[in-house]
Amino acid sequence: MKGWYQPLEPHGSSTFDKDLEIMAITQTANAHWEGSLVEGKGNVSLDTSKSGSFEIDWKARAEEAGGKTSPEELIAAAHSSCYSMALSHGLTGAGTPPTSIDTKAEVKFQAGQGILGIHLTVRANVPGISAEDFVAAAEGAKANCPVSKALAAVDITLDAALA
Repeated sequence: MKGWYQPLEPHGSSTFDKDLEIMAITQTANAHWEGSLVEGKGNVSLDTSKSGSFEIDWKARAEEAGGKTSPEELIAAAHSSCYSMALSHGLTGAGTPPTSIDTKAEVKFQAGQGILGIHLTVRANVPGISAEDFVAAAEGAKANCPVSKALAAVDITLDAALA
């Protein structure tokens, strides 16, 4: 399935992207923290979407979530959603649009060491594609997803299969 991944082109430069309005946008989130790292607490708000404000603390990051979020969970959310979009775009550009894509991102964090790795698991319904071509498309999306590129310092692994 040569050339399966087609990055977005400037508006109007390809048939596939001709109806897309491509422009740079800025997304904003804010964090507020009070106290020391271990005893402190805070919250993070998703300001652009106004989707909400979420409590954060060290225990949720290094031990157990307890109903709070962590930077790693937010990275996992960003990565799984961006990856799904990149894979959908690549598959559609190759003439095999997906019916559905389900992606789970697991971000492994170790206190004192940082983020040790990210594992993506993707299952998709894609009519008309072989398992081999799907895995190739999934690997291409992993390499070209903007969030994957931003996280290039971290080892990213992938388990990809048709549903």
